Amino acid sequence: MDVFHVTDLNGNKLTDESVISFIEQSLETTYPDRSHEFNGLTALELTGTDRVGLLSEVFAVLADLQCNVVDAKVWTHNGRIASLIYVKDCNSGSPIEDSQQIDRIEALLRNVLKGDNDIRSAKTSVSMAVTHTERRLHQMMFADRDYERKPILQHRVDSPLVTVQNWVERSYSVVNVQCKDRTKLLFDVVCTLTDMQYVVFHATINTAGDKAYLEFYIRHTDGTPISSEPERHRVIQCLQAAVARRASEGVRLELCTSDRQGLLADVTRTFRENGLNVTRAEISTTRDMALNVFYVTDAIGNLSDPKIIEAVRQKIGLGNLKVKELPLIYHPNSEREEQAGVGGAVLLSLGSLVRRNLYNLGLIKSYS
Repeated sequence: MDVFHVTDLNGNKLTDESVISFIEQSLETTYPDRSHEFNGLTALELTGTDRVGLLSEVFAVLADLQCNVVDAKVWTHNGRIASLIYVKDCNSGSPIEDSQQIDRIEALLRNVLKGDNDIRSAKTSVSMAVTHTERRLHQMMFADRDYERKPILQHRVDSPLVTVQNWVERSYSVVNVQCKDRTKLLFDVVCTLTDMQYVVFHATINTAGDKAYLEFYIRHTDGTPISSEPERHRVIQCLQAAVARRASEGVRLELCTSDRQGLLADVTRTFRENGLNVTRAEISTTRDMALNVFYVTDAIGNLSDPKIIEAVRQKIGLGNLKVKELPLIYHPNSEREEQAGVGGAVLLSLGSLVRRNLYNLGLIKSYS
């Protein structure tokens, strides 16, 4: 049996019946079909060395190639960047299938990613396949070995505390993660463990104040625990990276305006011209409206000068680009005491319900 105690982003009890109904339907659906979200789009996968203005150059190239960006997510970590961008042809509105055009897109984007010093590790690929965007970003950064690299920009983010010990009597490895609580934290950690070929048999997740405490009992797919010190160290590095990739670094800017050709190139060029570095981005369009979120810092990773942010807003449009403060995820002591009987804010055992939904995301091969 699996028990979840959940709140909205503001820490309040869920009261919206439509949200509750959606959660119930999602958990009950064995094979949810989300492929329609990206039907008719071409997926571009990019990895390389991060630098100020890189995203501006990428979107400028796509605009010149008559590619309309419909949806995209961009993550940066330890001086690396990974992006999954969904595009269609500006003129026809169709996916890009011409082999010569695809080759040209890949070549030009690879040149942008290479810059002056990333000849070997810059990678681009084009795909028509539908995938879970955020899980794919984890896989791309894991393959890029971002967890082994040293950060270039000095972000002010607390590093997650990760420990790994073996429970010899039960042949489990016990993984503990302690970090600042945020949305999708459990997803990020489980994705990484799964991609590293570990199976989670039991987990306990607790929250106190703005902190999250996660404990996992894991084994290899062949049933053995972690067997060496280098392997233990690698698990720690990879889980720290998994948590940090989605950390909200910098000022959150939300852009809501009518979509048009070249919009992203113009907006990100304005960021670059004002010395702002994009650490994470979420791009989406709904009908003819662009709904975009950018996290920005200054060129060396510090918080941006409010005067610069205001100048950028003046340039792009005060009504279109707004500074949005994320709600603080905080679990009051009184609530924890009331829930002491169930052991904290969230407790779960990865039984049938959780296994089924991890199966839906492709995180496990079978939930039977």
